[in-house]
Amino acid sequence: MATTVSEFVIGRLREWGVRRVFAFPGDGIGEFDGMLGKAERAGEGLEYIRPTHEEICALMATAHAKFTGEVGVCVATSSPGGFHLINGLYDAKMDNQPVVAIVGQQGLNSFGTFNQQESKLEQTFADVAEYVQTIVSPEQAQAVIDTAFRTAIARKQPCVVILPHDVQGMEMAAPGAEMWVSRSSAVPPSTAIAPPPEQLRAAADIINAGERVTFLVGHGAVGAEQEVLAAARLTGAGLITTLRGKQVVPGDVPFHTQQLGLLGSRPSYDQMQDCDTLVLLGTNYPYGQFLPKTGQAKAVQVDLRPEQLGLRYPTDVSIWGDVKTTLTGLLPLLTQKDDLSWQEKTAAGMREWDDELAAQAEQHYDDGVNPRRVYHELNKRLPAGAIVTADAGTTADWYGQHIRLRDGMRGDLSGRLATMLAAMPYAEAAKFAYPDRTVVCTIGDGAFQMLGMNELITVKKYLSRWSNPNFVVLVLHNDDLTQVSWEMRTEDANPVWSTSQDVESVDYAGWARLLGFQGITVTSDDQIEAAWDAALAHGGVTVIDAHTSKNVPPLPPHITFEFAKNTGLALLKGDPDGIAAIKDSATSLITEGVERVKGALHRSTDEDDAH
Repeated sequence: MATTVSEFVIGRLREWGVRRVFAFPGDGIGEFDGMLGKAERAGEGLEYIRPTHEEICALMATAHAKFTGEVGVCVATSSPGGFHLINGLYDAKMDNQPVVAIVGQQGLNSFGTFNQQESKLEQTFADVAEYVQTIVSPEQAQAVIDTAFRTAIARKQPCVVILPHDVQGMEMAAPGAEMWVSRSSAVPPSTAIAPPPEQLRAAADIINAGERVTFLVGHGAVGAEQEVLAAARLTGAGLITTLRGKQVVPGDVPFHTQQLGLLGSRPSYDQMQDCDTLVLLGTNYPYGQFLPKTGQAKAVQVDLRPEQLGLRYPTDVSIWGDVKTTLTGLLPLLTQKDDLSWQEKTAAGMREWDDELAAQAEQHYDDGVNPRRVYHELNKRLPAGAIVTADAGTTADWYGQHIRLRDGMRGDLSGRLATMLAAMPYAEAAKFAYPDRTVVCTIGDGAFQMLGMNELITVKKYLSRWSNPNFVVLVLHNDDLTQVSWEMRTEDANPVWSTSQDVESVDYAGWARLLGFQGITVTSDDQIEAAWDAALAHGGVTVIDAHTSKNVPPLPPHITFEFAKNTGLALLKGDPDGIAAIKDSATSLITEGVERVKGALHRSTDEDDAH
């Protein structure tokens, strides 16, 4: 029986299925922390993971939710600690993840008196949290905790519980049957929302009538992998996954053309240009310029967030439901297509695209290692069940284009928020959730310098808890905020401004060795394969410090006039890397052109053989 509010909250977290919290201590949450220690000593506690910064706590909680489907929980102290959580909570908000943050606060009598670390936390968290509430009495604690978890699960959003320091130590009182007192339960709500039969029939009619059907599959379809594949095989559909939905469809499915957009594939672009039916499954894909022209395609969308239905493309049927339940009801209504030429064309286009990517990965650049080759060689070697994380820079480009997550593999990153440095806490959270799997974190040097380097200290602290200690960090070391440098050129026609873009060079492999880890420095293309072999065979932590070229362009599969014009103008305006960027871009474009010609010749030969 809990004797204090803190003890009750800890027990309630366990009732909600929580076994691990990502936390950082402080006096504002001190009584709660003390009870966490007491529960741990009694064998009734929670695994307490303390990284080097509260922002990491929130990003870890978000990643835990993404990789496990459970509610992620983070804990921080009042004011400064709570403020540091906000970026990670926005990551949960914008990627629709259930996270509960427990934040300390100064005592009740301090409210509104300008006391030290007393701030209006409810106002602070009002935008990021779907539900935010301060517990002001023991009788209220049960309802607030339960409401936060129910809301996080049902709405797939972060929620915040504020726990004043004096309330934390108050004697717990069970809520009674009285006015203004709620008695609640720690029972999760069902999210298996099924649409009405008439909506399923309307969706099936549209899909069955389509001759060129494309499924755009997002992270909201996690858990519905088999249903998605069954529907695609029935309808002859091509499959495109969003960057966060990459793990939903195995990378070796022939008609899975991977991603769409600036870091996507040409077969995905071609599908969107030519499809007559678009089915969006669990995605709020934000780049409308890559979707079909208005009126080109009939559209069906399935999503658990009803406010996002029909938002990116005009839909003919908008289904509020979860993807697995909806597809389970839809599959019996879909008819088997005899003509699979659309799907076969999609698969052929993907084979050509993979050949082109392989050729791009083999290119040599004078100013550093080819980053494409680094990812290309990693992809060849990913062990079964591996988990790969990427950051918000060019790592996302190369991850999207070169990594193929086979069945059972996982991968993720900060999606709509696209915050830097998330790759490292994501990788750590994945390792805590799946300690028997190999985890590979891919991160740029700019993001690694933010907080990623610090987190190697956290890895050192908890390494002994992982049954398989194989944990690899790939740092793209090019002394530049490369993604932003290219965005300056391609979006704004501005030359790179070294003052803002340069990153101080650091010996990242040396830093790893200082902590007792394996550090491997890669300065030439011919060292890449051996580096990955050594890292993936190592029974511990490895940092690969890959000195990559910053001028390899993350070329989109379809180069628009605006893209080309802005890049050219930027280079003409005195870009400090102008000559190298022009040379490396030309190399990439020539390779792309050669592979396109090869593909065209191959298609022509196939057609002649058919005749």
